[in-house]
Amino acid sequence: MTTKMFKKILIANRGEIACRVMKTAKKMGIKTVAVYSEADKEARHVQLADEAVCIGPAPSRESYLVMDRIIQACKDTGAEAVHPGYGFLSENEQFAKRCEEEGIVFIGPKHQSIAAMGDKIASKKLAQEARVNTIPGYNDAIDTNEEAVKIAQDIGYPVMIKASAGGGGKGLRVAFNDKEAAEGFAACKTEAMNSFGDDRIFIEKFVEGPRHIEIQILGDSHGNVVYLNERDCSIQRRHQKVIEEAPSPFIDPATRKAMGEQAVALAKAVNYQSAGTVEFVVGKDKSFYFLEMNTRLQVEHPVTESITGLDLVEQMIRVAAGEKLAFKQEDVKLDGWSMECRINADDPFRNFLPSTGRLVKYRPPESVNGVRVDTGVYEGGEIPMYYDSMIAKLIVHGKDRTEAIEKMRSALNDFVIRGIHSNIPFQAALLQHPRFVNGDFTTGFIAEEYPEGFKKDSVQPADPKRLAALAAFMRYRYLEHIKMIDGQLAGHEMVIAKKFVVVTGKKTGSMNDPYEVPIRVELKDGVYSVYIEEKDGVSRYDIVSDWRPGQICLNATINGTQKITAQVERKGVKFCLILDGAHYECMVLSPLGAELQRRMPVKLPPDTSKLVMSPMPGLLTKVAVKVGEAVTAGQKLASIEAMKMENTISAMQDGVVAEICAKEGESLAVDQLIIRFE
Repeated sequence: MTTKMFKKILIANRGEIACRVMKTAKKMGIKTVAVYSEADKEARHVQLADEAVCIGPAPSRESYLVMDRIIQACKDTGAEAVHPGYGFLSENEQFAKRCEEEGIVFIGPKHQSIAAMGDKIASKKLAQEARVNTIPGYNDAIDTNEEAVKIAQDIGYPVMIKASAGGGGKGLRVAFNDKEAAEGFAACKTEAMNSFGDDRIFIEKFVEGPRHIEIQILGDSHGNVVYLNERDCSIQRRHQKVIEEAPSPFIDPATRKAMGEQAVALAKAVNYQSAGTVEFVVGKDKSFYFLEMNTRLQVEHPVTESITGLDLVEQMIRVAAGEKLAFKQEDVKLDGWSMECRINADDPFRNFLPSTGRLVKYRPPESVNGVRVDTGVYEGGEIPMYYDSMIAKLIVHGKDRTEAIEKMRSALNDFVIRGIHSNIPFQAALLQHPRFVNGDFTTGFIAEEYPEGFKKDSVQPADPKRLAALAAFMRYRYLEHIKMIDGQLAGHEMVIAKKFVVVTGKKTGSMNDPYEVPIRVELKDGVYSVYIEEKDGVSRYDIVSDWRPGQICLNATINGTQKITAQVERKGVKFCLILDGAHYECMVLSPLGAELQRRMPVKLPPDTSKLVMSPMPGLLTKVAVKVGEAVTAGQKLASIEAMKMENTISAMQDGVVAEICAKEGESLAVDQLIIRFE
């Protein structure tokens, strides 16, 4: 049987995944069509495509989720097939069916398979029939809070409350008591209806201390199905994956084989034809239970590609065109170790609130030597509030886990993003945490290690003196730059002083808690020798670097062997250095300047205790109080929607509302005033 490859495909998505699919399509000689909303008209995926079609206004429900417009775009451009990416319509059985009815090939599984696996309740029953291990629970839809509580009591706490049509962490809560079960059920039901148009909820036993392990499978239309090893996605925050790796540091070959074979059995039970993922929760004793099947390409697919050498998008396209898989199970490789960090537009120092706006600087590390960056943005582009927060995916591949971690740490240090906040400092902190380095973690790792959230002092510099030395080096280089200015009076040229004082905070970098480090700098044969003179002795750092003032990344070799990349900025009289997630802020002064600095008054921050300000940019969807109303601590004040998530603002203390300063439906900026209390 001969097959005919597509000449043109449409990508029914946006952002990095649209760019990712286009990359493979172009490699295969296939022309691409992008679709875009009005908010995305300047987006990178639009620029990369051979053709582009506008499909509606910014909100996804009026553009990327409108099937008719995407199908019409296929017809108007002559696209023979459509790749849905992930999210949006990727797991919508009606969309897959409509494509089939319109003679457009859906690059994904058949609509019957999506229907069977897309419903979590039905998929669990199918898994049981296929003899796949399943978690104890109540698999029928639940109607009321009271019923939810009764079922949770029967199963035994803790329980997991999940939306049947859920995904991406939405419509999911863990309850440890009756109150949490009732509240979680109500919240899941609302989120599920808003996100998926389906508010059916089910409850199952929550496995404590779990690992989230998923098996990548690939099937064709000729009855062949293989599994492509596992990914460990246990590093999660509020059920959203943060770091993924393949293989898992926890899974042994026997467990891998058992999980893979069960995943294949489930795929064959629904005649699965495409790339898909079977997710399992794995206990401490390596017992594993089926969670769900994602009938689409996963965000974290690159780590599987790295260890197998396969292009999963290419395989999906070939399967959709009717080709047989060109390899068998015994041909699947497991080569080295791969990790992926999701680089998101959120602020880890403000409880990971969304951060939207313009990318003033955007310089990802080069995709060389086992480093790969999948991205959908560019310097000068906008991160809109209407879609998810992903900026890029940073993927590394090493010969083993230790090398993969080192490559990832280095790449994160080299990843420059300015204009908006990103979660890079958090990712860098995770990569050096002893539990992560040892592979000793579960899905509760982040909640356990950062119970109060992630702060600037959550991660400390491995060697603060080294950063002080780098700051002094930067100051010296600035003075060298100034010395080169023409027009200096002969015989009275500027002389660069050798002695400095680095002033920083003892712990947080705050100048309210000053700490002085006496420093001397000597330059000889291109080596900047920095001497730090303290009571416990003198520390010496020999720095070799071609860094120049104005450059964000400082690449240096210290003491002949330590090669580092730090991100540096000068903010007025202060220097800010970021290395491995640690922030180091300081002033580098002359001894006289340090003496004068000690005499400067401390500027206190303004009192905002009676003000409620927006913690992020977003849409004010609800103001829950009125002028003159007395509120109590913990009471809901307002709701703000950004990047597909609803965020609730609650009162920090008792008070009386004096003024409502923003209207429902208004787009808010960070720190914009919403409510003022008396």
